Amino acid sequence: MKKIALFFGGLLLIAATWSFTISNKDVKESITIGAEAPQANLKMSHTDGKSYSLTDLKKPNGLLVIFTCNTCPFVVGAEGYGVGWDGRYAALKKKADELNIGFVLVNSNEAKREKGDNLNDMKERASKMGYGDAIYLLDKNSELADAFGARTTPHVFMFDKNMKLNYKGSIDDSNEGPEKVKEHWLEEAMKNAAAGKKISPNETKPVGCSIKRVG
Repeated sequence: MKKIALFFGGLLLIAATWSFTISNKDVKESITIGAEAPQANLKMSHTDGKSYSLTDLKKPNGLLVIFTCNTCPFVVGAEGYGVGWDGRYAALKKKADELNIGFVLVNSNEAKREKGDNLNDMKERASKMGYGDAIYLLDKNSELADAFGARTTPHVFMFDKNMKLNYKGSIDDSNEGPEKVKEHWLEEAMKNAAAGKKISPNETKPVGCSIKRVG
């Protein structure tokens, strides 16, 4: 636990420097457990040129939404600080498919569209990290992130078959690499959701860089 704390402390120092390069709007509290998915019909651009909404991507056992980006060290990793959480996305997508849960990645970093988080950058990152057939959407003007109250990259929100929130927060307890993980919060939540079982915990603290909004 001490090692994990030191690791997150180091990443927080990196992220703190990165986070203050762009000012952020005040962000409302994130949606609460049991809330309906907001802006579920909002169409967003995918890296393949098509557009999708959350409603389009929902499956019989619900939908997993991960707010992410191409630039935050918590997502993409940093020298000496592990591989980053996006190294888990392909495996999470595979598990979601097995459990009949929809899966979507959303990039809301509107203030970094010129360099780092535009559609071309997203396409390159998805290819490099082997996201496969995962849908990766550009959230223009951070509209979906604002509706969710999403704060960090990554920030996870999972919905049940009725599009009611049943889990939110972090993927797991370490982004040093899968072998370092002790608490697989999201994976356990996915399994329990698909089996109709209680999710516990259904809320964990999101850890990452702030979403780069404009304004």
